[in-house]
Parts: sequence; structure tokens; C-alpha cells
Amino acid sequence: MLTKLSALTGRRALLAAFALGVLSALALPPLYLVPVLLLAIPGLLALLDGAGSARRAAWLGFAWGWGHHVAGLYWISHALLTDPWRWGWLIPVAVPGLALPLAAYLALTTLLAWKARPGWPRWLALAGGWTLLEWLRGLLLTGFPWNATGSVWAFGALPLQPAAWIGLHGLTLLTLLLAGLPALGRRAVALGGVALAALAGLSAARLHATPEPEAPPVDVLLVQGNIQQEAKWREDQRWPIFRHYLALTRAGAAAAARPGRTLAVIWPETASPFLLPQDEAARDYVARALPPGAVLLGGSIRAAWTAQGTLDSLYNSLSAVDSQGRLLATYDKAHLVPFGEYMPLRGLIPIRIVQGGMDFSSGPGPVTLAPAGLPPFSPLICYEVIFPGAVTAAERPAWLLNITNDAWFGYSAGPYQHLAAARLRAVEEGLPIARVAQTGVSAVFDAKGREVARLGLGLEGSQSAPLPGPLPPTPFARVGNWGAVALSGIALLVAFFATRRLGRAENALRASHK
Repeated sequence: MLTKLSALTGRRALLAAFALGVLSALALPPLYLVPVLLLAIPGLLALLDGAGSARRAAWLGFAWGWGHHVAGLYWISHALLTDPWRWGWLIPVAVPGLALPLAAYLALTTLLAWKARPGWPRWLALAGGWTLLEWLRGLLLTGFPWNATGSVWAFGALPLQPAAWIGLHGLTLLTLLLAGLPALGRRAVALGGVALAALAGLSAARLHATPEPEAPPVDVLLVQGNIQQEAKWREDQRWPIFRHYLALTRAGAAAAARPGRTLAVIWPETASPFLLPQDEAARDYVARALPPGAVLLGGSIRAAWTAQGTLDSLYNSLSAVDSQGRLLATYDKAHLVPFGEYMPLRGLIPIRIVQGGMDFSSGPGPVTLAPAGLPPFSPLICYEVIFPGAVTAAERPAWLLNITNDAWFGYSAGPYQHLAAARLRAVEEGLPIARVAQTGVSAVFDAKGREVARLGLGLEGSQSAPLPGPLPPTPFARVGNWGAVALSGIALLVAFFATRRLGRAENALRASHK
């Protein structure tokens, strides 16, 4: 089949590349059909072998990347259905339009790979270049590292363990190297099987290593209100929504509270329709729902006013409130979502998608909070959790907290892909994570990525779990993404050094036969 793909030209080659990209998206959460990559990646290499020119190679990569991102990000269109009369017309263009700049990274990748010699140098160049450009995708233009290739292993704790050493991008490099082996022949596949078995053994040893980290005397209560986005900001729903969260908290806390242990009650992003940092009456209602000594970590809007009393700015915030109604701490989201929380290029784009008349303002960046009775934690609001190496402050926390509102994306792959990112951050940093989503999926993972508790998508209720303990800093926590960047750079250097050397040897051989 690979031979047939390399023989394709023109539109047929581009259509094949697009189809392979769509196929590859089946490996992403929630399906995790990872074996499809054994066709999608070698198929792309075969198409490159028949490209004939650098320009053609770039177009093949663009077609592959466009298919991959259209299929992998289809769920974004669901957000437009929350107001279909206003934004429904964008559905046919929103996801394909977003996929265009993301596909450009694959075009650059295949352009690099085409310049390497066919065979193992091209295989190595594709993996190295792909990983470096995927890393850059998470940095440039505010960054969007969603659905990085390494996330295909987030279906279980065992295959995620290498992330503790080399992070998400290192997993991407490993995935591409293994998936591309069928293009090199049966012996390469056999060697890849041996390498995969060895890696699984190392991962199992880490996963089951003893002793386990000491857990603090803290329980977390995940409160999932399952409030649909269409109702969330309606004026007539403010009190019913708030009362709903209070009732879930009261019932869940009554069952979860244990003597000698602190209870952290967690509400999702913007769960409170009232401004918890400024609304004393709202905090008083919260205090009545909490058992003595408990702390609420809840999402809310925070407003700032000028000296004249006019509204100056809005923040997407997390507030810590104790059982006496006191505000212990706040955190303002720093990494805002373009078009969702602010409009980029204001004044140049003639439409406004952000709800309300004011953009959110961003906070100062990662912090470590330590409200009374709780171990220090790093708060992450919404998609701040998708950025590897950027989820903790200089002062290392004991756990991670991610609150989010995935109600925008309904019953789709989006919430599961977001969940996979949270699980990866736990393994990378060696820190447990508690995640609470408006409509799910809410979960607790320990410092090795093992699931401790879960509330499924589309459910309402509360779920308590003991907060797991932290591990010592992992290799990734110490060096961040630079380990994967270095390995990818080495792969590229080896590929192009081999290309040059083999080219010289081939030219010398030809000259000797003249």
C-alpha cells in the first residue's frame, strides 16, 4: 500500500494526505485508536517520497495537517450552537478556518523532512521537525498546543509515565518514531516492538515503585452542577444556579466531612453567578453550606472599579472562601482564550464573538496559593492546563487545581481532550491534580496519572476523594520542555548529517564508475 501511495500525484496525492490526516485523528481522545498512526505516519512518508519537489512536499503536509485538525477540533463548532441565530452561520467556516494556520506547521514539517534523504534520515527528520514545530505551536501567537501527538497515550497511566522524564513533546517524538517504523521495513518494526516493550517495562517499574508519597489529611469534594451554557448567564437563572451549587455542596459536604481532615470544596470555572470576591452576601450563603473548617475553591467573575465607581475591568477568577465567609485568596486567569474571553485585533475584526461588552483582563501569571488548612496549590483556569511546563510558579506547589467550563462543547470529544491534558500535567510535574468541569468530566488523578475519582460527562452531583500526595520533582519538572527540544534537535542534526554524508558517498561512487 505504501508503494501505491508514493506513486500518487496531483489531486489524488493531496486527497490521500487529507484522508490520512483525518484517519490520524482517531488516535486522539476519547477514541485512542493509536494503531491508526501505523498507517497515517508511514503513509505521509510514502507520499513525501513521491512528492518530486519541496513545494509539493509542503502542500502534502498542509493537506495532512488540515484533515487532522478539522477532524480533531470539530467540537469547537458546538460553542456556536449556544446562540445559533447569531453565530450559526460561522459553523461551516470556524473549524476549517482554525485548522488552516495549524496545518501550516505540518507544511513546514514536511518541507524539512523532504530535504532529508528518503529512508531513515527522512523518518528521523519528520519526527524531529514535527516535535519542534508542535512545541512552537504552543508558544507562538498566544499558543495553542491542543491535541499534541503525545496525548494519544492518555487512555491510561502506564503509557504516560515517560512524560515524567521527557514531557508531552518527548512523548510526541517517541510516538512519531514508533509510528513511522513500518516505512522502514519489517526489521525496523521488530526493533520498534522490542523498544516499546522495554519502555513499557520501565514505565511499569515507575508506576508501581514504592513507597507511595505521603498524602495530606485533606479531602476534595468535586461539585459538578451540569449547568448548560445556554442558561448560564440568563438573569432569571442567577439565583437558581447559585442555589443549585449550594445544595450540591451541602449534601456532598455532609457525606464527605471527616474528623481530623480538611475538606476542600471545588466549584468549576465561573460557577457562581455572583461576584464572590466582592459579594459578602454570596459568601455568607457559601459559609452556611460549608462544614466547619472547610474551604470553597470556586470559580467566579471578579470586577474592578475606578475611583469614580465605574467598571474598569473584569477577571475570570478563582476565590478561596472559608466556612465563616471570609475571602482567603483570589487568582485571576492569566492565559485568556482568544475570541472566547477577549477579541484579538480589536477594531480590525468587524464581528464580536465574546459575550458581553467588555473583554476579560489577564492576571499576572502562575501563582502558588496556600489558604489556611490546605497544602499549597497551583490554580489553573480552563485551558491554562494545556500548556506543558507552564503550570507552576517558582514556589513548587503540592498539587494542581484545574477548574473549567466545558459546557461550551456539549457531548463531544472536546471535554475528553481537555481531561487528557490535565492528566498529562500531573505525570509531568509529579503532582496530583483535581479537576472540576461545569458539565464534566471532573476527576482527580494522583501524581503518576492514576485516576482516583471521576464524575462523568453530562452528570450533576458531587464526588469526594482523598487528595493524593506529591512526588519529588520529576526530571521534566526540573528542565521543562528543553529535554524534548534537545532530543528533537539531535534527531534533525543526525538526519541532515546522514543525508549529506550519504549524498557524498553516492556522488563518489558515481564518479568512480565514469
